[in-house]
Amino acid sequence: MVGTNVGSGSLYEGPTGFSRARRIGRYIAVAGTAPIAPDGSPAHLGDLYRQTLRCLEIIEKALKDLGAERGNVIRTRVYLTDAAQWREAARAHGEYFRKIRPACTFIVVKGLLEPEWLVEVEADAVLED
Repeated sequence: MVGTNVGSGSLYEGPTGFSRARRIGRYIAVAGTAPIAPDGSPAHLGDLYRQTLRCLEIIEKALKDLGAERGNVIRTRVYLTDAAQWREAARAHGEYFRKIRPACTFIVVKGLLEPEWLVEVEADAVLED
């Protein structure tokens, strides 16, 4: 199946063989997106709210690179390492998507690839006809 891939420059994309996002037709899937700063380091250490915003910024850029925007997002998945802090991630997600209100699932996990990451976010989007 022919599609279009975009990367975000993450050091993990090449060695693991994944793209930040892939578009086939009107559908776009954005991979689990960690709070990585432009220099490749973990962003906003210890701050779940700001880490979540960073994930969403990276996702939005990938969507734009594939001809979509925030309003095309139909579903998100938020992976958290600390259930007690879920409100901080929810606050960031709510600010970002308040007018769109995509389907969303919050999932608590034991850990993420890097211990400094408190959150990862995935998104699915569909372009209009």
